[in-house]
Amino acid sequence: MPAPSRSPGRRALPRTIVEAADRSKIMGIKAGDRTDHPFVGVWPVVVEGRLFARSWTIKPDGWCRTFREDPLGVIQVGDRTVRVRALAVRSARLLDAIEAAYAAKYPTPASRKYVRGFRTARRRETTTEFVRR
Repeated sequence: MPAPSRSPGRRALPRTIVEAADRSKIMGIKAGDRTDHPFVGVWPVVVEGRLFARSWTIKPDGWCRTFREDPLGVIQVGDRTVRVRALAVRSARLLDAIEAAYAAKYPTPASRKYVRGFRTARRRETTTEFVRR
């Protein structure tokens, strides 16, 4: 399992990538350092200048579990790709702030189901921060 997000080795992503992800409703991620895992779309949120996502489906071969086994991967924001390390988030304060960020960024009636679903304990546990490798 990846180290908590407050690890001393946390390296911030380039500001331009974080800002682009913040403006975007979806970003691509490729979990693990394997070549067989495809890019999948996730809803990014930014809190305190840091980039996060939560998993909806939580499949055994999905991106979140793959990152837990191999924290190296790639994110794709627009036409840019960045190699990342995934970190599990454990801080209750930060998890609450991420929930608020999802609610603010995705306020449409169609998004409400997912925003509510992201608050469940099992999805909250999938909260992942992306930092530079």
